[in-house]
Amino acid sequence: MDNDVAEAVRGLLPELAERAAQVDVTGEIPEQTMTDLIAVGVFRLLQPKWSGGLEADPNQFYDVVRMIAGTCGSTGWVASVLGVVPWHVALFDERAQREVWSENPNALICPSYAPVGRLTPVEGGYELSGHWRFASGCAHASWAVLGGTVYAENGDPVDIVSALVPRADYRIDKVWDSVGLRGTGSHDLHIERIFVPEYRTTRNYDVTHRRGPGQKLNTGPLYRMPFGTMYSYSVTAPMIGLAEGCLEKFLTRMRNLNRPSFGGGSLSTDRSVQIAVARAESDVDAAVLQLHRNLQDLYERARRREDIPMELRLRGRRDQVCGTERAITAIDLVFQAAGGLSRRRGNPIERAWRDAHTGSIHAGNDVESSLALCGRGSFGLYVDDMLV
Repeated sequence: MDNDVAEAVRGLLPELAERAAQVDVTGEIPEQTMTDLIAVGVFRLLQPKWSGGLEADPNQFYDVVRMIAGTCGSTGWVASVLGVVPWHVALFDERAQREVWSENPNALICPSYAPVGRLTPVEGGYELSGHWRFASGCAHASWAVLGGTVYAENGDPVDIVSALVPRADYRIDKVWDSVGLRGTGSHDLHIERIFVPEYRTTRNYDVTHRRGPGQKLNTGPLYRMPFGTMYSYSVTAPMIGLAEGCLEKFLTRMRNLNRPSFGGGSLSTDRSVQIAVARAESDVDAAVLQLHRNLQDLYERARRREDIPMELRLRGRRDQVCGTERAITAIDLVFQAAGGLSRRRGNPIERAWRDAHTGSIHAGNDVESSLALCGRGSFGLYVDDMLV
């Protein structure tokens, strides 16, 4: 069934390619695209089986994401970010899961995890207010998972949680107007004093330690994977897919083109171009191989119900941000090798360059901070981070 999703997505790629320029100009992913992705099961790959999901191997999900992103960066980013949230929702209390999926197994949930919301304990749950940024795909979602801090009566912060909120409870402020990933619709969400029942929250501490009330219902290995890996890979897989697509388009378009200067001659026989392509291909291959290896090793431990050592979690985080860095390097090499042919706005290579550099700014793709954290762990120093 999971391979059927990949095959179905492969059949959609020509249409996604035709819509990619429109997505970049309008700043919106067409409803038909979302309908198509829902229909073939992209957003059910990490969703629990009881709710109509597939509970697929994470590598299968991220392979599909890369495929989509290679055709349209914005669509791949939204497919990844919205596609990983069902995995997190599966860790919530069963009542919360049934509220989301019982009436609509295809319900989409957008995330904004920065704990900027303010939760005040009240009877049965919390009062929530806040303003969240960068909620990718929110226009297509009927629920949101939002980060927040719980405050005691004296005003002291006491916990950090994620709250599950229905569409009727938040306002979308359409502010997204970015140089790249223009179609992701990563708008702001605003909430003013709504009630959130306690069962529609999860503690970040528990999720970081691979625990959640939803595991009583969802006992499969998928829901024992580390949050840090699942979420951070959702912002790297599209980057690698962008690099793969950029390379493919470059090779296709440049194979029969001649240089307009330096005496002409075929680009494909230019030694500097050949070197650039080889370096870019190596960077992409390294990123894909490490992503696959880490997800496979983590998933096997989850399958065997084993503890996951910090060294493995840090390795996954290290290779994730390096995967983003390698994807950017590959795209930069291709962009430079294409010369003036890549500069026209809307050119697929130029669009991939803008999309990738925009995605690299995401907090989960902060290379220097993440590598410092991993190096800290290598020295045996204490590491405490939600994305590990």
